[in-house]
Amino acid sequence: MPQSNQGRFPRELTVGEVARRSGVAVSTLHFYESKGLIKSWRNEGNQRRYAREVLRRVAVIKVAQRTGIPLESIRLALQELPDERTPTAEDWARLSKKWRAELEDRIQRLMRLRDQLDGCIGCGCLSLGVCPLRNPWDKLGEEGPGPRLLDPQ
Repeated sequence: MPQSNQGRFPRELTVGEVARRSGVAVSTLHFYESKGLIKSWRNEGNQRRYAREVLRRVAVIKVAQRTGIPLESIRLALQELPDERTPTAEDWARLSKKWRAELEDRIQRLMRLRDQLDGCIGCGCLSLGVCPLRNPWDKLGEEGPGPRLLDPQ
């Protein structure tokens, strides 16, 4: 694992330093680690240490999350990087292109939902004749759990 202090910037950071510099809580870093998004090691005093490069990985995770990418998709994408290295600009371009399709699909589903909810006032339903969500006698339940009309597959 990386050793301390090469030049001006330390090669290894404590969990507190990573939290402070990345803007995420220590508990979030522990969560990311438990999900396989980032890695640390233990020093001789059994304290958690991170490579300085983890700051870029955390930044990529945060940006991807803000766009609505699920953590599992982020984890799988980061796993594709050789030796779990820090993403480069080229990596980000490839990852974001892949995620763009997911986001476009999500946008389309949300727009359909928005458009179909215009006449809906909630279930109790006063618009049964025209409601796209209507499911008399639970016919759609035979197809499986979850929404069927709003999320066509």
